[in-house]
Amino acid sequence: MRIEIEVSQETLATVMDGRCVEGRLRLQLSSMGTHHVIGFGPYNRKPRVRVRDRLIRRLEHGWVKESTRNIKVYDSIPKELGSARVISILDRDHQGAKEALMDRELDLIEFC
Repeated sequence: MRIEIEVSQETLATVMDGRCVEGRLRLQLSSMGTHHVIGFGPYNRKPRVRVRDRLIRRLEHGWVKESTRNIKVYDSIPKELGSARVISILDRDHQGAKEALMDRELDLIEFC
């Protein structure tokens, strides 16, 4: 049995330099339209570039941030404060988050 593997020029150059190439093998359609050619595709190991979230406002126990798609609100309150104080802190922090979002919208509006 004879197996033919199709490899790109970049992959061949990398192998000829003595480096390893991690990738996948799969059946590809040949020029005649049958599955007789096995193709090699190298893995893309480049890290994804992620835009950092922009801080809108720091809260008493957390923050409000803006990402490319979402508004994020984070609160971390110690348990030992008790339920009543935790509820009042949550109300206060959420009110601060609302004010921060309103201030952000007003900053975006251009007044004549």
